[in-house]
Amino acid sequence: MSRTQSFYRDKSVLITGASSGIGEDLAWQLGQAGAKLTLTARRRQQLEKVAQRIAETGKAKPLVAECDVTRDGDLERAVAESVRHWGKLDVVFANAGFGVIGTLKELSLADYRRQFETNVFGVLRTLYAALPEIEKTKGNIAIISSVSGWVATPGASPYCMSKFALRALANSITPELRLAGVRVTLISPGFVVSNIRRVDNQGRMHDGAADPVPDWIQMSTERAARKILKAVARGKREEIVTLHGKIFVALERFVPWANRVVAARMAARGRSYRSQVKGD
Repeated sequence: MSRTQSFYRDKSVLITGASSGIGEDLAWQLGQAGAKLTLTARRRQQLEKVAQRIAETGKAKPLVAECDVTRDGDLERAVAESVRHWGKLDVVFANAGFGVIGTLKELSLADYRRQFETNVFGVLRTLYAALPEIEKTKGNIAIISSVSGWVATPGASPYCMSKFALRALANSITPELRLAGVRVTLISPGFVVSNIRRVDNQGRMHDGAADPVPDWIQMSTERAARKILKAVARGKREEIVTLHGKIFVALERFVPWANRVVAARMAARGRSYRSQVKGD
């Protein structure tokens, strides 16, 4: 058993957004490591499939808790169920999220509010619900952000704003919570194989939708989850997942003008494409 697997063995772990993508693979790998899992998401049927798949390997069947991070009270109920079932809570992965896309003129204030309700306030609801139990075990909090929290791109301002907010949140609360023995890890993936790009601006899943990101640049969810689990087990402050993500962040840190040039070209190409499509 690896050091990472040993860290999670017999730990009680709650994951939001565990029905697909990174959340599902985190659940699978944690299950194989012997963690006591609580899986939450809006789609209970999908959660049950994930839980059954883990149980079929002979591991403890995860607890399934249907939960919407935008609804007050859902996370408190999920945490309470988890503690009743497993007796404690050691680690929480605030993973639930989606992306609102579009130019400023195409979007409305309601779009921005909807984005923040899930990606920012959903994370805050998770932290407030879990923190009293995490403090008891001096456990770990993982906040799933994005490289978009470092590098803003045209046509995705709501999503980028939400991820910038999560980075600010993590940077602020990490030293605060360390005083209580709680470690916070900010996870900033680049492009990972995920359903997030198949979720529309209303948060609805479209399983048959094509992924606009080329396959060759995407990291597998299995590999991404492995890197995430290792970073949390080591108590790292931030883990930037994917090589291209590390490159974009390095450029933003040391030669930010390079990312600005790329962003300007992306905006111009986007405008040209929309003009051709709309016949403007």
